[in-house]
Amino acid sequence: MAHPSIVILTGAGISAESGLGTFRDEGGLWAQHRIEDVATPEGFARNPQLVVDFYNARRAQAAEAVPNAGHAALARLQAEHPGDVLLVTQNVDDLHEKAGSPDVLHMHGALNSALCGACEQRWPAPLEMHVGEACPQCDAPTARPDIVWFGEIPYQMERIEQALLNADIFAAIGTSGNVYPAAGFVQMAAHVGAKTVEMNLDPSETVALFEETRPGKASETVPEWVASILGS
Repeated sequence: MAHPSIVILTGAGISAESGLGTFRDEGGLWAQHRIEDVATPEGFARNPQLVVDFYNARRAQAAEAVPNAGHAALARLQAEHPGDVLLVTQNVDDLHEKAGSPDVLHMHGALNSALCGACEQRWPAPLEMHVGEACPQCDAPTARPDIVWFGEIPYQMERIEQALLNADIFAAIGTSGNVYPAAGFVQMAAHVGAKTVEMNLDPSETVALFEETRPGKASETVPEWVASILGS
């Protein structure tokens, strides 16, 4: 296979080495709140100030974060691999972009984007959002973080599923394997005969579904894997 088509899914584990906490980190931002309060439409309806403040804190943290060798390696793969490389991330930070990745599909939204709850217009989020900010398109005071909350449909699922159906290689990096629909991607890829590989510090919930596993830090496993794909 000269130029395999590659689909890559990244999760919180790849950004953890850059200082951005995961759901499970003790003492981090997530540990201070219930998911129901800060990551659901119902939580936003109940207490929009709490939700806006939470994402303002995450946005400030992400703005200071620096990509690691794992992010850099994936940017290199996108730049140098002659075949298709679709980079899908569950992360809402912009570390892939900071590392030089030209095309990143943020299936769960992005911290640096704002969304109008009325007309669905998107625009660059300020570092600090405020409750009741007006939409620049329709002027409704319904601005919210452009984040896919629990109970909402992830972005660009049709494009992702089509890429998985045409994939020769599927790699999951730093994902827990317990958040759907992303946790089901390995099954879709395996169904069409794609080679599947997981790179994780700890085995995911779906590790048994992967042909190959490369345990360890993303900053080490991902550059090694990319080098094997590029033949260098």
